[in-house]
Amino acid sequence: MAATPAEPGLPDPAQSLEAFQKWTELAGRGQQLMLEFWTREADKLPIPDPLGVMATWQRASAALLADPQKLLDLQQRYLTDAMALWQSFLQPDTAKSPVAAIKDKRFASPAWHEAPAFDFVRQSYLLASNYILEGSQHLDGLDTHERAKAQFLIKQFVDAMSPSNFAALNPEVLKKTAESGGQNLLKGLEHLLDDLKAGKMRMTDEQAFEVGRNVAATPGKVVFETPLFQLIQYSPTTETVFATPLLIFPPWINKFYILDLTPEKSFIRWAVAEGLTVFVVSWKNADASTGDASHDTYAQAQLTAIDTVLEICGTPSAHLIGYCVAGTYLSATLAILAARGQAAKAASATFFTAQVDLSDCGDLSVFVDDASLATIDRLTADQPWLDGRYMATTFNLLRSNDLIWNYVVNNYLLGKDYFPFDLLYWNGDATNVPARWHRQYLADIYRDNLMVKPGGLTILGVPIDLTTVATPAYIQGGREDHIAPARSAYKLTGQFGGEKRFVLAGSGHIAGVVNPPTSGKYQYWTSDTLPAKFDDFVAAAKETKGSWWPDWIAWIAPRSGDRVPARVPGSGADGGKFGIIEAAPGRYVKERI
Repeated sequence: MAATPAEPGLPDPAQSLEAFQKWTELAGRGQQLMLEFWTREADKLPIPDPLGVMATWQRASAALLADPQKLLDLQQRYLTDAMALWQSFLQPDTAKSPVAAIKDKRFASPAWHEAPAFDFVRQSYLLASNYILEGSQHLDGLDTHERAKAQFLIKQFVDAMSPSNFAALNPEVLKKTAESGGQNLLKGLEHLLDDLKAGKMRMTDEQAFEVGRNVAATPGKVVFETPLFQLIQYSPTTETVFATPLLIFPPWINKFYILDLTPEKSFIRWAVAEGLTVFVVSWKNADASTGDASHDTYAQAQLTAIDTVLEICGTPSAHLIGYCVAGTYLSATLAILAARGQAAKAASATFFTAQVDLSDCGDLSVFVDDASLATIDRLTADQPWLDGRYMATTFNLLRSNDLIWNYVVNNYLLGKDYFPFDLLYWNGDATNVPARWHRQYLADIYRDNLMVKPGGLTILGVPIDLTTVATPAYIQGGREDHIAPARSAYKLTGQFGGEKRFVLAGSGHIAGVVNPPTSGKYQYWTSDTLPAKFDDFVAAAKETKGSWWPDWIAWIAPRSGDRVPARVPGSGADGGKFGIIEAAPGRYVKERI
């Protein structure tokens, strides 16, 4: 019996069926290749099954098959929806697709919707991926960590198999290839080879930026340094400044100039203009000289920087900021000061997207188990530091569609020129970390959650007890933060005594912090009360449009003392002890890998 021809404007049933079969075959082959790879390569590696991928995959498969009825119900619902999808293309006036209304920026181009065949491929993928991800929620018999790890790996597989990532299935790529005679693929190959040579995927035009010229360019001087960090004091732009200086601890897993991008985005430049004497720690890129760094090393570095700032400015206290992991350690540093009777050295403490209670830390938890720690040991067997590109890849995997596959399509398949973007330039400026410290951090703070167990960690001889900290604290979290989820950052409010303010900023780990008032972007939420549960805070919080920076300066100014003559680097109250070493941003931040 001959097939019924399609009506004008509708996909031909035979062609649509062929496209669906190709997608199914592609997905199956992709899974097979992945399993074959891990099976074949495991014996060649010093550690079988790095990160425990194969073992987790096998246990997840067994868990899914353990309840045949649940799996059968899932398959039946999928077949019902697949038939509805098919009917929606054959009879659009009478049948409705179950996934037609799903918005997904991977398929935002009109090309995915104009041609029925590609629209069918798009919707078939969305339907199948939805059911695969739903199935991953029913992995009974696995512990909490194993289930989360399995769900993460399944999500990575589903994202990787999107038809948008394959030249033959992406109508944008096919159109560009036809228009350019294949030049886009040739240019994409050039990009790929350059990236392989560099050992990383580039996301922006790295020639458009230079540290010290148009990023990390706020005027200042390096006034102190150790083998681990340089201390930068920024030049004032006001005749008078607040008496209490500000010391910023950026994370040592990234370069400090995330807070000093182009002038219009620079938090440091803005804080200087607000009348603060601003100091920033610039951490050294880890190498053999810092290979033995540990919990003690970074806590001592923070204490040394605090004492240096107080001596330079001749003040009894300073405002402190800790960003991400530096905020985690700042909490321990405050506990050490409290135990030593020196809590008054901290006039206030501000935490940017920092976590101390890691019991609900999001997808990063999947990288913290025995298999992951063993992999770190293997990667650092011949050198006492972890290559920053591995950590950058880990962070990118948390948002693989935005930070990996988006660039695979644009850079390699479409062959687009790199767009100059300061934030992506910073993101690509990876930083090595000391191997010993990194393992301690993952095991003690992430895996065992010792930071919030009184006496669980001993740093510099002090059993850490965060409940002893009474320093006024301003705690910021990002609503869409995928690295330090806002729910996790909020837990800090339950650890400290004393005055606290929590601000929930729009956007994520970076844009939620780097949001200058002039941008007019996003919003933030505040509340006069801090309930025990994050959801209760969200329910009661008041939304304010725009940047949260003005809220912070309004909170910190009354705690900053009188106005005093502006302090110029190299001419402080230290009597010339801390002279100018070099101009900002200094040598350390310019070291690249």
